[in-house]
Amino acid sequence: MTADSHGTGTGYLPPTQPAPYPQGGPVVPRTNTLAIVSLVTGFFCAIAAVITGHLAMAQIKRTGENGKGLAIAGLVLGYLGIAATAVAVTLAILFAATIASFLATVANTTGSVTPPAMVSGQIGAAHLDEGYLQVGTGRTVVDLYIDPMCPYCGQFDDANGYTLAALVDDDVITLRVHSLTFLDNASQGSEYSSRASAALTCEAAINPESTLDYLAALFADQPVEGTTGLSDDELVALSTGGASIADCVNDGEYLAWSQQNTQDALTGPIDGAEIPAIQGTPTLLVDGSPYPGAINDNVALTEFILGSAT
Repeated sequence: MTADSHGTGTGYLPPTQPAPYPQGGPVVPRTNTLAIVSLVTGFFCAIAAVITGHLAMAQIKRTGENGKGLAIAGLVLGYLGIAATAVAVTLAILFAATIASFLATVANTTGSVTPPAMVSGQIGAAHLDEGYLQVGTGRTVVDLYIDPMCPYCGQFDDANGYTLAALVDDDVITLRVHSLTFLDNASQGSEYSSRASAALTCEAAINPESTLDYLAALFADQPVEGTTGLSDDELVALSTGGASIADCVNDGEYLAWSQQNTQDALTGPIDGAEIPAIQGTPTLLVDGSPYPGAINDNVALTEFILGSAT
C-alpha cells in the first residue's frame, strides 16, 4: 500500500515498461562494400573478384557485416573466369604450336625438293650442261625422253630397253637419256618423277657403268601413277653400282637439274631437231628425227635405228 498523491490514500504502482527502441526501429548490419565489388567484378575481371572476395570474407568475419553470399558468389565467378582464361591460353598455345609445326613441315618439304644451286660440267655419264645421261660411243645418236612414273615409258622400256642396251654394247649407238619430271603432280605431293630422275642421275654420275641397269630397275619397280612412288631409301636400294648413291639421293643433288631439263624440253628446240619441243614421253629421236612407230613395236624401232645407222 502506498500513499496517494495527497499522502492519505493507498494503491498499486503501475507495471514497469520496457525501454523503447531507438527511433527508426531495430539496427540492421550493413552490407560489406568489398563483397559487392567482388560480385560485380566477377563478370569482367576475375582477378579483382577473387582478391576483393577474400578481403570481404575476412572483414565480414571480423565485423559481422552482411554480404557473405555476395562475396562467395564473386569468388566463384572469379575462379571460373581464371579457369576459363587458363583454358583459352592453353588452347591458343597449342594452336600456335600446331600452325608453326605445319609451316615448318611445308618449308622443309619445299626445301627438300628444290635445292638452291644448279650443277654443271660432266660427272661420270651425266652431261649436266647438255641435260642428258650418255652411254655408248656409237656413230648414231639416239635421244630418249622418259618420265620415271610414265606408264607408257614403262611399256616402251619393257619392249625396247634390252635392244637399246645391246646396241650400246655393240657400239652401234650413243644413247642419251633425258629423264623428265612431267608427272610430279601425279604422286600425291612426293614429286616422285623429280626424285627418281635425280636418283638415276646420281647413279650415272657415281656409277656410270650401271646407268642403264638402274634405268631398267626403275621401270621394273615402277609405281602406279597417282601413288607416292618409291621412297628415297628404296631408290637408293635399286643401285647395283660399286659406290653408294645414298648421300647424293638424300641430299637431292640433282633435283633442280632434273626439273630444269623438263622446262628446257618443253620450250625447245632440241639439238636442232625438226620438232620444236617435247610434247610427251616416251619420245625417241634418232639423229634428231622422231621415231614415228608404236612404242611397243620392237621390230619397227630397231629398223628405224639401224636404218639411220647405215
